Amino acid sequence: MKLTSEKLPKDPLYISLSQNAARNQNFFQWTKGKTDHYSHAHLVDKALQLLQERIRRGDAMAYFLRGQLYFEEGWYEEALEQFEEIKEQDHQATYQLGVMYYDGLGTAADAEKGVEYMKKIVDSPCPKTRHLHFAAAYNLGRAYYEGKGVQRSNEEAERLWLFAADNGNPKASVKAQSILGLYYSTKEPKELEKAFYWHSEACGNGNLESQGALGLMYFYGQGIRQDTDAALQCLKQAAERGNVYAQGNLVEYYYNMKFFTKCVTFSKRIADYDEVHDIPTIAQVTDCLPEFISRGMTMASFYYARCLQLGLGITKDEAMAKRYYSKACRLNPELADELHSLLIHQRI
Repeated sequence: MKLTSEKLPKDPLYISLSQNAARNQNFFQWTKGKTDHYSHAHLVDKALQLLQERIRRGDAMAYFLRGQLYFEEGWYEEALEQFEEIKEQDHQATYQLGVMYYDGLGTAADAEKGVEYMKKIVDSPCPKTRHLHFAAAYNLGRAYYEGKGVQRSNEEAERLWLFAADNGNPKASVKAQSILGLYYSTKEPKELEKAFYWHSEACGNGNLESQGALGLMYFYGQGIRQDTDAALQCLKQAAERGNVYAQGNLVEYYYNMKFFTKCVTFSKRIADYDEVHDIPTIAQVTDCLPEFISRGMTMASFYYARCLQLGLGITKDEAMAKRYYSKACRLNPELADELHSLLIHQRI
């Protein structure tokens, strides 16, 4: 399973330009109605001018802020160049370089170099790296789990993730807490009680992926006593927050309960997501793993196709049904094959 990197943790003394913009969203909405001088491009250009002036006056932090603005805008080559320039003076730049080299952002992927930068953060005694330690440990754990840049070791990945999760500390790596839930539910032998514990900790700290996972664990009685009401509450809340896998599982539930009109309405919206552009965008916004986003879209596409094929909750349209069956197979062939097997055995 392909994991994703931990985003740069917030420095207590630092607020990113994008976060500051988000806090002033109402102001921007008002000004956009008054003049076109407040377009996103204009605001970015203005921010760069202000940062250049701060750099001219000798503000050391402005160099990192400029690199981070490049990063947040997706200008990775410019960000990489800026972070490389200041990596010896700025630990946050070192962290971002670790992410960029590991993931191949603005440069060819170099997992060994990414791991080297993350180890520098984890091993650094400098107080200024304190807020980065947990996130860097999560990223190192990912490297050991994937066997990229280091020799693969699930044991070392688990050790690093447990350190990063810090017993459920909300100020530690919540992503590590969620990944531990996933890890314990997929390793052999499974440790479902541990999985439930870590998903509960991560969910309590706001993790969207774990909220959906908890819903499924309640639904199937995995690591906890089966509780359909608690399951639906978790799944619905996660779905409302944008968890596509939770949405796909709700589609399946509505179909099995013969709520066909609801199933059709809900599934069509998810099935119509664009697999090329929407999956990475949703992953960026929700911090959910692309694989599970794809699974949710597959389920929605398959059940929408089934409703179209049989005319359940919608006018029968076999040609359109074939189109959505094909999309399900394209998104996740293995899952689509499992669903098709259920259909053959008349369980769908």
